[in-house]
Amino acid sequence: MDIRKLKKLIELVEDSGIAELEITEGEESVRIGRYPPAGSQPSAPPAAYMTAPPPAPAADHGSAAEAAPAGGGSEPAHEGHIIRSPMVGTFYRAPAPDAKSFVEVGDRVGPNDTVCIIEAMKMLNQIEAEISGTVSEILVENGQPVEYDQPLFVIK
Repeated sequence: MDIRKLKKLIELVEDSGIAELEITEGEESVRIGRYPPAGSQPSAPPAAYMTAPPPAPAADHGSAAEAAPAGGGSEPAHEGHIIRSPMVGTFYRAPAPDAKSFVEVGDRVGPNDTVCIIEAMKMLNQIEAEISGTVSEILVENGQPVEYDQPLFVIK
């Protein structure tokens, strides 16, 4: 059986969703299966992904019950609208290292004003303010990695 026929049969199995296909042509026979036979072991174990441990809590001057928000999370409560990161990447406050920051604490912003850039996979993504208001807090340092949904700014 030639290699082109084998490739075509493999594609048919993948596209059709069937678990196994066996074809016999004269004295030649081939069996193509999507899953390994029962009882067989994979050649290499799947790679384990390492996750970073959660950051250590900052020194608390009050009781733990006062510091934790009602939801039980470790994120401090902020008054005002929170602009959150829409993606994982690197946070930048300015369009270039030697340029002026997009916003500073106390600046007025509108719904279409750029407040920062998040670089993800070599793409620079401008993050805009979602509402009009005044920047009351900047929660991330320039050049710091950010997570999805991480608070970046507080707008009042």
